[in-house]
Amino acid sequence: MNIIKHRYLYFAISLLVIVPGIIALIVWGLPLAIDFTGGSMLEIKFDSGAAPQPAQVFDLLTKDGVIDSQVQTSGTDGLIIHAKEMDEATKNKIISDMETAFNSKITINTFESVGPVVGQEVTKRALLAVALAALAIILYITFAFRGVQHAFRYGVAAIMAMIHDVLVVVGMEALIGHFVHWEADSMFLTAVLTVIGFSVHDTIVVFDRIRENSNIYRRLPFTEVVNHSTVQTLARSINTQLTVMLCLLAMALFGGVTIRHFVTILLIGVFSGTYSSIFNASPILVVWENREWRHWFHPSQWKEMIAK
Repeated sequence: MNIIKHRYLYFAISLLVIVPGIIALIVWGLPLAIDFTGGSMLEIKFDSGAAPQPAQVFDLLTKDGVIDSQVQTSGTDGLIIHAKEMDEATKNKIISDMETAFNSKITINTFESVGPVVGQEVTKRALLAVALAALAIILYITFAFRGVQHAFRYGVAAIMAMIHDVLVVVGMEALIGHFVHWEADSMFLTAVLTVIGFSVHDTIVVFDRIRENSNIYRRLPFTEVVNHSTVQTLARSINTQLTVMLCLLAMALFGGVTIRHFVTILLIGVFSGTYSSIFNASPILVVWENREWRHWFHPSQWKEMIAK
């Protein structure tokens, strides 16, 4: 099995997945929850049974002077209301008006408020956490692979594969958020950091086999060593990640609405991490070793790629 031979096909597939997400980010932006923007979140349950339609609740909120609000269903008898500003008095008035309008007793499950300054601080710390994680990964991999040539390349290749996974996750969040109205909250950040861990962990396993085989097959070209190492770890990578994905799929289907967003993002990220570890990280090493960018814009290179 020659995986590395078709490396540019795998790069093209990655672009086909990433580009729509980037376009969605540019056009619609990332739907941020109150954890990052500041505001209030009210989760309620209608004791009489089925909750009213979100449009009906939105009209009532507008009459009560609550601006920039969003209403989502939570199960069959619950609603989640997001608004930029909602103090205690406004919350009590909304609950009272809804009980009267919909003739049902309402139970408040959650009421949270986050100031805009706190939201901005959380956003800065989230970006800082991802940046520090990337830097720590480069330093660790460079140190761990110090016994092979160009150890720094392994760290950079792992980070490039990691960035691939982050772009996939963030892009899919923008797409899903626009159509399903999910918002990126602190749990989304937790999912992104978890995906980073899974991605880098699987990449290091492949790279470690490349390091071992580089000492065993010293006379073979680097491309063959990388391909042989990737094939050797292929079954392990797929089996391990497939086990995780099956568990996440079960949680997404049967775990309830409260964790569905978090689990879905994890499922997307783990799948992307498995793909990038096998089909992106190792090929990046080969491209770097062969300095193939020198021939990217040469007509003969394109003819060769098309022929393959």
